[in-house]
Amino acid sequence: MTSIILATLNARYFHSSLGLRYLLANMGELQPDTAIREFIIDARPIDVAEKLLQERPRIIGLSVYIWNIEQTTQLVALLKQVSPETIIVLGGPEVSFEHEQQTVVELADYVICGTADLEFAELCRELLADRPPLRKVINAIPFKLSELTLPYRLYNDEDIANRLIYVEASRGCPFKCEFCLSALDKSARAFDQQLFLDEMKILYDRGARHFKFIDRTFNLKIKDSIRIMEFFLERMSDDLFLHFELIPDHLPEALKEMMQRFPEGALQFEIGIQSFNPEVQALISRKQDNEKSAENLGWIRNHSNAHIHADLIIGLPGEDVASFAQGFNRLVALNPHEIQVGILKRLRGTPLVRHTAEYQMRYNPNPPYNILSTSRIDFLTMQRLNRFARYWEMISNSGRFKKTMVLVLADNPFEGFIQLSDWLFAETGQTHRLALKRLFELLHRYLTQTAGISNEEATGMLRRDHQASGLSSVPAFLIEQQSQQQRKPTKRSLESRQARHREAS
Repeated sequence: MTSIILATLNARYFHSSLGLRYLLANMGELQPDTAIREFIIDARPIDVAEKLLQERPRIIGLSVYIWNIEQTTQLVALLKQVSPETIIVLGGPEVSFEHEQQTVVELADYVICGTADLEFAELCRELLADRPPLRKVINAIPFKLSELTLPYRLYNDEDIANRLIYVEASRGCPFKCEFCLSALDKSARAFDQQLFLDEMKILYDRGARHFKFIDRTFNLKIKDSIRIMEFFLERMSDDLFLHFELIPDHLPEALKEMMQRFPEGALQFEIGIQSFNPEVQALISRKQDNEKSAENLGWIRNHSNAHIHADLIIGLPGEDVASFAQGFNRLVALNPHEIQVGILKRLRGTPLVRHTAEYQMRYNPNPPYNILSTSRIDFLTMQRLNRFARYWEMISNSGRFKKTMVLVLADNPFEGFIQLSDWLFAETGQTHRLALKRLFELLHRYLTQTAGISNEEATGMLRRDHQASGLSSVPAFLIEQQSQQQRKPTKRSLESRQARHREAS
């Protein structure tokens, strides 16, 4: 029997919850009676409820995010229906704001708003001592990072072998981009660096090789950034992989020199551009030097081995299709390895809500609260752009169509790809579950029948992509071309046939 269970529904099995591990690490004397149980959102809520209640916990703490709010609501409803005496405590960004509107909060016993690393343990002490708080909604009290026990030793061997290892050298963000919850932070705070690196060494020595830093602004303090990168560079191995989120317009020479020391496959940088439109940036309180950002992104692409994952957002207030297209084309020209085309979401608590009336921002009332229309982009157009984003992820970001994408994007990448996107949806009615072989065949039809590309050129590019993909099944157009080549007589066979014809005459 476990008195307290910390649980969440992760998006994928290979994800791990750093938040739950922070809670467990800071449970104090209650830690031996507390356990983490992680599930994925594809699991049936009734099965999750059964597994949780098998351990007969007195308290279940659930971490709630935008991606699991619907499944968590179903789970809490089931738990309270069959075991009303089990105390349900909610926490996480999805229930920290506007909670009076949420069914899951109404169903639960308590909700902790804000950073609950220390608050959850204190609440459990009160509950287990039969001194329950009179208030249902508990606002976490701010604390110093030095008060926290770091959670990294709670990653078990299975986590290290099979899951992403999330780490953070700092918390918070000094910037105020209104679409992001970090806009509510007063500043960025760093953990004691030596203590942090000591924990990273323990993880590394246990076999961890993939480290995903969740710091919002890894390159905010360059001295700290360089020391962390030096730590890993001293332990470089063929399987070491580091993910950092960078501020795009802050790349001093010292950091450039450090980047160049890492081999291919070791670094991945997530670089949020979001928009290249200065008027839109001003509206959402985003401070970004666009020229410097473009220059830095180009430098990383051309002078380092880092993999670049760049972000753009569709649907920001004040941005129309032409503005987004211009920014998209500019980013494509910089040639990052991936462009994440995101659809704006209204995260609870973000200042973005102040633009709702003026820019007629209409959001999906259901998770993930994506933008449906604005004063600049109507609903039907937004749907087209949603499909654009999905197909871009499927075709471009997959990396399977590098040669073919040259033909699709041509001189105007946005126009070239949205035409393909419209055609694909008209042909298939699908934006998911398109088999790779079928996708090759669809692209061949589009290029040869709609885009005006010769069969020889389209087939040649697709053949090269198919060979690189490792796909065992061969698309029909490649089989047909191979058959034609086999049937086509060579010069030697033609001369031999002519000679036999002369002898017979």
